[in-house]
Amino acid sequence: QVQLVEAGGGLVQPGGSLRLSCAASGSIFSINAMGWYRQAPGKQRELVATITSGGSTNYADSVKGRFTISRDNAKNTVYLQMNSLKPEDTAVYYCAAEIVPVVAGRLLRYWGQGTQVTVSP
Repeated sequence: QVQLVEAGGGLVQPGGSLRLSCAASGSIFSINAMGWYRQAPGKQRELVATITSGGSTNYADSVKGRFTISRDNAKNTVYLQMNSLKPEDTAVYYCAAEIVPVVAGRLLRYWGQGTQVTVSP
């Protein structure tokens, strides 16, 4: 069984920083892309950033220059460093990963449980 466990959300003032982490565990054969998505109240879930197994990254325009995604393949963990946070960054942030579980033998997408990020004075 594969799980994604997130950590690092919380309340921060505008201009502040937070670092999210997401660790994949279980019977994993390989992990391809990993990424972060977010969903604000009343809005659809949107892509924040993704990173391939080789380290290529992609960012939403709204976070370019402020957020940095990285991963530690040895730890099956992806990170999101968020700087210069704005109130409009307030959302539930979800980790996602494309994983080949040992038992399935094919690529599946997994989601974390979500972590709340609130940016407020």
